[in-house]
Amino acid sequence: MQTHILGYPRIGSNRELKKACEQYWAGKTSLQELLEVGKTIRKQNWKLQQEAGIDLIPTNDFSFYDQVLDLTLSVGAIPSRYQDIASKESSTELDLYFAMARGYQKEGLDITAMEMTKWFDTNYHYIVPEFQKDQKFKLFSNKIVNEFIEAKEEGINAKPVIIGLVTYLLLGKEKEEGFNKLDLTQNLLPVYTEILKELENNGAEWIQFDEPFLALDLDQKAKEVYPNVYTELAQQFPNLKFLITTYFDGLKDNLSLATTLPVDALHIDLVRAPEQLDEVINAIPETLILSLGVVDGRNIWKNDFSQSLVSIKKAIAALGPERVFIAPSCSLLHTPFDLDLEKNEKILSPEIKQWMAFAKQKVSEIVLLKKLASENPDYNTLQELAENKKAIENRKVSTLIHNKDVKSRIELTTENDAQRNSPFNARKEAQQRALELPLFPTTTIGSFPQTKEVRSWRAQFKKGDLTAEEYDQLLKEETQRTINWQEEIGIDVLVHGEFERNDMVEYFGEQLAGFAFTQNGWVQSYGSRCVKPPVIFGDVHRPQPMTVYWSQYAQSLTKKWVKGMLTGPVTILQWSFVRDDQPRSLTCKQIALAIRDEVSDLEKAGIRIIQIDEPAIREGLPLRKAEWQNYLQWAVEAFRISASGVEDATQIHTHMCYSEFNDIIHNIADMDADVITIECSRSQMELLNAFADFKYPNEIGPGVYDIHSPRVPSKEEMVELLKKAQAVIPAEQLWVNPDCGLKTRHWDETEKALIAMVAASKEVAAAYETEKV
Repeated sequence: MQTHILGYPRIGSNRELKKACEQYWAGKTSLQELLEVGKTIRKQNWKLQQEAGIDLIPTNDFSFYDQVLDLTLSVGAIPSRYQDIASKESSTELDLYFAMARGYQKEGLDITAMEMTKWFDTNYHYIVPEFQKDQKFKLFSNKIVNEFIEAKEEGINAKPVIIGLVTYLLLGKEKEEGFNKLDLTQNLLPVYTEILKELENNGAEWIQFDEPFLALDLDQKAKEVYPNVYTELAQQFPNLKFLITTYFDGLKDNLSLATTLPVDALHIDLVRAPEQLDEVINAIPETLILSLGVVDGRNIWKNDFSQSLVSIKKAIAALGPERVFIAPSCSLLHTPFDLDLEKNEKILSPEIKQWMAFAKQKVSEIVLLKKLASENPDYNTLQELAENKKAIENRKVSTLIHNKDVKSRIELTTENDAQRNSPFNARKEAQQRALELPLFPTTTIGSFPQTKEVRSWRAQFKKGDLTAEEYDQLLKEETQRTINWQEEIGIDVLVHGEFERNDMVEYFGEQLAGFAFTQNGWVQSYGSRCVKPPVIFGDVHRPQPMTVYWSQYAQSLTKKWVKGMLTGPVTILQWSFVRDDQPRSLTCKQIALAIRDEVSDLEKAGIRIIQIDEPAIREGLPLRKAEWQNYLQWAVEAFRISASGVEDATQIHTHMCYSEFNDIIHNIADMDADVITIECSRSQMELLNAFADFKYPNEIGPGVYDIHSPRVPSKEEMVELLKKAQAVIPAEQLWVNPDCGLKTRHWDETEKALIAMVAASKEVAAAYETEKV
C-alpha cells in the first residue's frame, strides 16, 4: 500500500510566488531571482511531503502561472500572434509564457492575452489552449523533464504529473471552423512520446496523467480516442507505470472505459462520489491498482478517519494492500498551505480550528490513514485516531453551529419571496422614468484599484496604528476622489470603489454570522491572484447592515446614481469553504436571506441601482448534465430571493465572468436581473451569441476590455467590440463596461482605459442616433 499526492499548492507558505512574479513583472527583480524563488518553493514542497512519509511525490505540479499554460508552452501550441515575442533574441521562454497569460503591450507590440476560464467547478482559472485545423505541435519547453531531474537530484521519489492528452485537447478551443479538436490527437501524441522518452531515460518509474474528463459526460469520439491514446503509449513504454487520475465526480457511465485502459493504476474521487467504490472494485481487472481519493482536496475540514478507513479496508479486502494507493481526492492546489500558520485566536478560534486541516495537515492525514489501515497500527497512531474521533464528535454537537431563528426563517420562506412585483417590461419603464439614463450607459463593475496606500491603511488599522476615525477619513478621501474622477470623465452610473473591502466574499463573510476567517488561508485563483476564502461553519444570518454606510456616503457626493455593490449568495457559497454537514442548497438560501435584508436597507437609504454579483453561477454547475437542473433550480431561487424585495423602479444588476452561457441561458434569464454584465472581450464578444440566439429580454453590459491584462485597449478597439455587440443585441438593451472589477489594476492603466471606454460609448451612441435619423 502506497501513499501519493496529486499536486501541492505552489504559491508558498507566505505567497512568495505571488510577490516574486509581481516584482518581476514590474521590472524590480531579475529573471534569475524569480527562478530561484520557484526552485525554493518546489524544494520545500518536496521535502515536506518526503519528511511526512509520502511514497510518491508529484513533480511538474509547480507553475509560475497555470499548469495548462505550462503544457501549452511545452508542446509548442503557441498562437501565431506571439511569434514576434518568440522570435526576439532578448525574449526568454518565461517572457513569452507571461505574454500569453497576461498580454503584451510594449516595444511597439500590442498583443492580447489568451482566454481564461474556470477549471471545472472550482474558482481556479486556467489559460485556454487555442487550436487551429492541422495544428502542429513540437517540444518547445523542457519544464516537465527538468523539474523531474531537479527532484531526483534532491533525493525525491518523484512522480511527474502531466495533464492527459485527451483532457488537454478537451480543455482547449477550436479557433476556426471545420474540425474537431480531438482530430489533433495524432499530431500531439509524438510530443507526449518525446517527453515520456526523456523521463524514462532519466529514471522515471511512475507517470501521473490527469484525466478529469473521465468523470464528465463524454461524446462518442472522446470515448474512442481514450483507448487509442493509452494503448499506443503503453505499447511504446512497457517499462513505465501509468497512473490515470479522475476527480471532481464519479466515473459513472465511463466506468468501463476508465477501468479497461491499459494503465497500471486508476485514481477515483471518493469525496465527491463515495458511492462509486463498490462498482469500481467489481469492474477493475486483476492487475490494476486502485488509488483512493479519501482526503478532501477541495475543502478544509479534518478527515473523518473512521469513515475513510471503511473505504480503505473494503478496497484492501477485495484487492489486497499492494493494489491500493491512498491519496487526496484531487490536487491540494485548492486548499490553503498550512494550518499551523493560524496563530491568532482572535481571528480563528481554537474550537473551530480543531475541526480543520490545510494542505500540510492533509499530507499527514494520508500517511496516518496508511498506518491505521495496516494490520497492527502502533499506540501513537491509535491515539491520533482517538483524537480525530473526538474532534469530529465535538463539531457535530457544537453550539456554535446551529441557530433556531435562522432555521425558522428558512421554513417560513415561500415562492413569493423569489418574485419581483412586476415583469421586466413594466420595471424597465419605471426605471427609465426614475433613473433617466442615456443610450449605451457606461459603468464599471464595482472595485477600483487598491493601491499600496489603501492596503497599507487597512494593515495599519488592523495593527492598531490607525484609529477607526483616521482610517475612516482616509477611505472617505479616496472614495470622494474616485467619485469626482468618474464624474469628470463622464461615466453615467458610478461606483464608490470598494476601498474598505479586502475581498468580494471575505468582506461580507466578516459581517455575517456563521463565518470564520484565517490569517493565511490563501489559495490561488489565477496567476499571482490569491484569495482567502472564508469558512462557513454554521447557520448564516446578517446581524446588522454591511454596506449601507459607504453606499450612502458615496451617493451623498454626487447627483449621479451610485450603485450599491453586493456579492450574491451563490458566489459567497462557491468562494467559501462550505460546511459539509448540511446540503449546500440550504446554506445558500440562508445567505440569500441575509443579502435580501441588505438589499432592502440599501433601497431604504436611497440607493436605486443595486448590483448583486454572481460570477460563480456557472462555476457551481455539477459536472454531469443530468444533475444540472436541481442545482440551477436552487441557485436561481437563491439569487431571486436576494433581489426580489425591492420596488419596480429599483434596478437590480448582476455580474458574471469567464463562463460559457449557451447551455444555461434560460436559467440566466430566469434570474430576472434588470441588467447583466458579462465578460466578453477576451472572446471578442463570442459569448454574446448565446444571448442573441435566445433573444435575452433584459439589459446586457458586455465587457469591452479585459481587466485581467495590464494592456490598455484603444478607443477604436472598444468601438469595434461595441459594434459587434450591437449587431446581435438591440442598442436599447446595451450597457458599456469593463469585463470585471478593477481592484487588481493600476490607476494609470485604469484611467486611460476608462477614458477610452467612455469615448467609445459616446461615438457608438452618436452613430446610432445618426442612423436613426
